[in-house]
Amino acid sequence: MAHKGLIFGIFLAPFHRAGDNPTLAIRRDIELIELLDGLGYDEAWVGEHHSAGWELIASPELVIAATAERTKHIRLGSGVTSLPYHHPYMVAQRFVQLDHMTRGRAMLGCGPGALVSDAFMLAIAPDTQRRRMDESLDAITRLLKCEEPVTMKTDWFEMREARLHLAPYTDPHFKIAVASTQTPAAMVAAGKYGLEVLSLGAGLPGGPEALKNQWKIAEDEAAKHGRTMNKKGWRLVVNMHCAEDDELALAQVRHGEREETVTYFEDTLGRPPGRSDDPLREGVKMGTTLVGSPDTIAKGLRRMMETAGGEIGGFMFRAHEWANRADTYNSFELFARWVMPQFQGSTDTVIASRDWARANRKTIFAPVVSAIKKAYDDAGREAPEDWRKRVTGARDVDDK
Repeated sequence: MAHKGLIFGIFLAPFHRAGDNPTLAIRRDIELIELLDGLGYDEAWVGEHHSAGWELIASPELVIAATAERTKHIRLGSGVTSLPYHHPYMVAQRFVQLDHMTRGRAMLGCGPGALVSDAFMLAIAPDTQRRRMDESLDAITRLLKCEEPVTMKTDWFEMREARLHLAPYTDPHFKIAVASTQTPAAMVAAGKYGLEVLSLGAGLPGGPEALKNQWKIAEDEAAKHGRTMNKKGWRLVVNMHCAEDDELALAQVRHGEREETVTYFEDTLGRPPGRSDDPLREGVKMGTTLVGSPDTIAKGLRRMMETAGGEIGGFMFRAHEWANRADTYNSFELFARWVMPQFQGSTDTVIASRDWARANRKTIFAPVVSAIKKAYDDAGREAPEDWRKRVTGARDVDDK
């Protein structure tokens, strides 16, 4: 379903505590996307990882194919396909097939590869990954044009008169987005090839403040190639958990957030530990983490948009298991019911109609009261003592 306002969805790495049953964890990921489809979320981006214990999905394409058969509306993307790990011809072929299988709901998210341990096992030097991503995007975008055979040779792949077996289902092709964290490489690629953007750095300390400059990099690069960047294709990726009130929301996720941050990002991946005594509350205060009531979440989204320069395409929430399953599901439902409409305009006419009726209730309801009284009189029956209240539910309607 298309909305006139922001789009919303999830960025599913996924994050599952090491030791959790992986079979059940992957099933939960698919079930979560099914839930979001029913709640009206727009997109789900599924990650690719091969090591370090927490992020279990090796093939986003498999999850996309399985989930596509269980959903109706939500668009499904790789979040992201690590391009240096794959021959670009095979990436293009797989996503063209998914484009057909999903009838246009598939999306290709691209990145250089986030986990150093993945690249290490594949004997890929870290300082080559961003160059390889660029070379792969060059090949993929040329293939998707379906205009002429593509011949390319690099130090890690070769194509000879390559052409796609199938043309894309989507005209001219499915959405392609590049993931950006801190370095300018992704924004340069977005501008160079005319791609959309997933800003993963938006939820990091200092991330919201850096967004304007990051977008400027993409705009400048696009101008060099005769392109114009469209902010409707810019998604900010942040952490979010919603509950009925702020303190309840914080209580629901405090333990899970610490478990993930300490055991995965710090102990496993080596990120320096935070200095705050209450890092979760500090993140909420800084505006990089959105935890609280629907009103608090809505205010946080508006602040982040203002910091980014006002106009963006939407928000993708990093799918975590900070809270238990019931509270996680409730979080996404509360957001869909009370926050999403504020940014998509879906209740504007409903509220306007309510306000109009309330402002004009004396004028609107007075004829109804008179008509009901006349009906009793015409029937020769005496109306009940509280009949006015029964009819209108209002105490201030004059019987005239």
